[in-house]
Amino acid sequence: MSRSLRVHPDYVSTVKSAVKRNGYPRQKDLAEELMISLSTLGAYLNGRAVDILNFQEISERLGQDWKVIALFPDTLDHTTSVNGEEDATRVITDDFEDESPLIYVKRPPIEESCYETLKSPGALVRIKAPSLMGKTLLMAKVLDRLAQDSYRTAYLNLHLANRTDLTNVDEFFKWFCISVGQSLGIPNRLAEYWDEEFSTSKVDCTEYFEKYLLPQAGSPVVLCLDEVDRVFPYREVASEFLGLLRAWHERGKVEKVWQRLRLVVVHSTEVYIPLNINESPFNVGLPLELPEFTLSQVQELARQHGQTWSQSLVEQLMAMVGGHPYLVEQAFSYYQLKGKGSLESLLQTAPTDAGIYANHLRHLWRILQQHPDLAKALLKVVEADFPVRLESLQAYKLYSMGLVKKQGNEVRLSCDLYRQYFREHLGEL
Repeated sequence: MSRSLRVHPDYVSTVKSAVKRNGYPRQKDLAEELMISLSTLGAYLNGRAVDILNFQEISERLGQDWKVIALFPDTLDHTTSVNGEEDATRVITDDFEDESPLIYVKRPPIEESCYETLKSPGALVRIKAPSLMGKTLLMAKVLDRLAQDSYRTAYLNLHLANRTDLTNVDEFFKWFCISVGQSLGIPNRLAEYWDEEFSTSKVDCTEYFEKYLLPQAGSPVVLCLDEVDRVFPYREVASEFLGLLRAWHERGKVEKVWQRLRLVVVHSTEVYIPLNINESPFNVGLPLELPEFTLSQVQELARQHGQTWSQSLVEQLMAMVGGHPYLVEQAFSYYQLKGKGSLESLLQTAPTDAGIYANHLRHLWRILQQHPDLAKALLKVVEADFPVRLESLQAYKLYSMGLVKKQGNEVRLSCDLYRQYFREHLGEL
């Protein structure tokens, strides 16, 4: 048997849908749990070759019989890496598309504000919201609309940068330039613009964009940078990179070539690293923060799932999970899939390991177990009946996980689902 396998084309849609059906809101969550790279998982889900052991492990986690879904050719396409470590752009594009279901509920005026702003020369949009609030899906919709208007669009998730890229400024900027070029479909000519002896990586990166990528693009470029908070723990790279984004935005106010670049910076946490006020991209441009769904938006989501819920039923669901897009969508997907069972039984098991949110809750619990300081901070919030003030970094991280909501300088728990589940589990620490 070959040392590599790939999913048969007939089963690609099956394994893709199995990710969320098994409680993993994003491919990244499944990859982290399996301790494999996002590119390996992306290869598996898109029918490209991966190592047989990885193939079997992923299949098992998704509830699939690997012998049934595997393609067993005599020889695999040698252009595909046997380890699934392929071209970063291809993985980014596939992952971006896979994470964008057909169902989408608008949150006016956010979509229109984002779209109209990005049509302006040199624009910068900042989108902030906790995990699973729909940031990536929002940008998929906006970028698609801009592409239809003949803008060039590029999407880059900073989670795909390796740790070695994030610990070295020069390597990071090289990775950044190459990845953006690949996303735009522009050949790599970085070697012609990189001067390691007499220049700096920021200057070389700027030259590459100014003299090559932007002119080659032909049309204005909308560059979406997702999960930008990935660089925050790496102070040197973060300071240089974020400062460069601000500098490009400022140049876009006066220089024609830089007016062609429109930036979208997407992040989950507050910026907890020290940045010079004149070098930060987080105090300029259009700030957007995604809110939870309102009652009427939850009803619209139900309608798109082919269900008619009374206001009373929607209010019962929201009493447990609030208007959190992922949590309410999971409830409707469950009903759409099962077609049976009462809301009462769903709500009874929801905060347990037997409920529909079990994988999601266990994923959060594993993160907290790895960070005892966050677990202790969350326990304070769980036990309080009023907003609690936490140390800033702890509050930022709990917010980014979606566990708490901000209320001034204090935080409160996001929903009763988390209160019931973590009240029991945090007591074990």
